[in-house]
Amino acid sequence: MPTPIAVRVLEGHVRAYRHTWRGTTVSAIVTPVFFLAAMGLGLGTLVDRGAGVEVADDLTYLAWLAPGLLAVSAMQAGAGDGAFPVLAGMRWVRTYHSAIATPVRPGDLMIGNLAWAAIRLVVIGAAFVAIAWVFGAMPLGRGLLALGPATLTGAATTAVVSAFMATRRHDMALSGLFRFVIVPLFLFSGAFFPLSELPAAAEPLGRINPIWHGVELTRAVTLGLPTTWSWGAHLAVLLVVLLAGVVWGLLSFARVLRP
Repeated sequence: MPTPIAVRVLEGHVRAYRHTWRGTTVSAIVTPVFFLAAMGLGLGTLVDRGAGVEVADDLTYLAWLAPGLLAVSAMQAGAGDGAFPVLAGMRWVRTYHSAIATPVRPGDLMIGNLAWAAIRLVVIGAAFVAIAWVFGAMPLGRGLLALGPATLTGAATTAVVSAFMATRRHDMALSGLFRFVIVPLFLFSGAFFPLSELPAAAEPLGRINPIWHGVELTRAVTLGLPTTWSWGAHLAVLLVVLLAGVVWGLLSFARVLRP
């Protein structure tokens, strides 16, 4: 539960967003259109004809893909919210240092930022679900229910990335983070192909990817497919990652911004 001062940090994000919402809204609409068109309609036609892997009986590749894309899109958005604004606040623009000259504490910044990221994830996810529904890729009601695990996946990513970026001094960390962590998590999340299609030695590595747990849950909610692990186990992994990220973030923010 955000503290009263963390709510003020959240309010600051809302006020600033009134001047930037147009650009982010266009991105939230265009990105899923490109994803679904390229991966679902383009590649999907080849998979449906039998030129690719078999994903599930009585499902088109587009219908199978869309819930996974919802989860990994939330992960990517969460990583972006945890990376660029935090590095800017700490190093580039140093707005965080100005904020702690007020009654705002480092922990309030961390929690307020995370709360704003969660709200953005819900909005972006809702836009994705609406567009996927227009494409015929998922039912609207089940898709909206899947916003729960998708938002949890994105928020956990935001918390961990924020904690890491808070202590970085150079923007070189951004390229390393996205190239060696975010992109592999994205590609080997089970969103684009079942992990069973990986080599036997690599499949267990895919199952320790926390994003895979979000993909499993969004796909189960949207399509009614059984999950590889129990729902409780998948949720527990995501909650542990979120909690670890929050604790790490509170410590990192306090370390860098302590007066």
